[in-house]
Amino acid sequence: MINFPIAKINIGLNITARRADGYHDLETVFYPIKINDVLEIIKSDHLHFEASGLGIPGDVADNLCIKAYHLMKQDHDLPPVSIHLHKHIPIGAGLGGGSADAGYFIRLINQMFGLNLSAEAMRNYARVLGADCAFFIESKPVFAFDKGDQFEPVTLNLSGYYLALVMPPTHVSTGEAYRGVKPAPVKTSLKELIKLPVAEWRNHIKNDFEDHIFKAHPEIRGVKAALYQAGALYASMSGSGASVFGIFENKPDLEFLEKDNQVFSPL
Repeated sequence: MINFPIAKINIGLNITARRADGYHDLETVFYPIKINDVLEIIKSDHLHFEASGLGIPGDVADNLCIKAYHLMKQDHDLPPVSIHLHKHIPIGAGLGGGSADAGYFIRLINQMFGLNLSAEAMRNYARVLGADCAFFIESKPVFAFDKGDQFEPVTLNLSGYYLALVMPPTHVSTGEAYRGVKPAPVKTSLKELIKLPVAEWRNHIKNDFEDHIFKAHPEIRGVKAALYQAGALYASMSGSGASVFGIFENKPDLEFLEKDNQVFSPL
């Protein structure tokens, strides 16, 4: 069986407190975008994982799909499977690609073996694997809070706009992003700010990672500035970066950015 894990962007990201468990409390809005990996699972004589496309760093045993398999096998009599992941979602981009693969893997296993798990049961497996993995069980716009794994639905539809996503040749690790952040409570929650017209987001919605990431990686700051110069209503780094997205009323001319960066149109 095969499915197509999609990416997400963060519209706003506020780090509000450090937690005793080592995580941070935050609030953000996850919005799905159409940049896809390809995930295929077939029955096999032994558990096997292979990947193609973009190179995936780290040990295979640490891949979230493998971890998801072992996690679900604790509760279900799963046979061995062969997993093929074709990686297209940029890595180290703040797009949740690895988390998407894990969430979609759980969905595929549920479907393939008739486990009849509810969406919430699948989210509970996903929450064990990573803070934003649970979002990808349904991949619908949500206001996320606590560690980023608790959700409330939001009414948000950007299909009437043009979305440009720019990935500079830079990798930002989650660890680097969190090391420089300074948690602080918010005056007005993103849950309310997201209701503003998109043209007003620039003055009200921010990403707390940007200040220190932009200092360490000025090329990312340059991409955001270029998107505004090209006419973006709103532009922001997604998650912990390094990708930056811009929301436009009409299709912009971004050819000048394509020389040094990957440019996607994922809506």
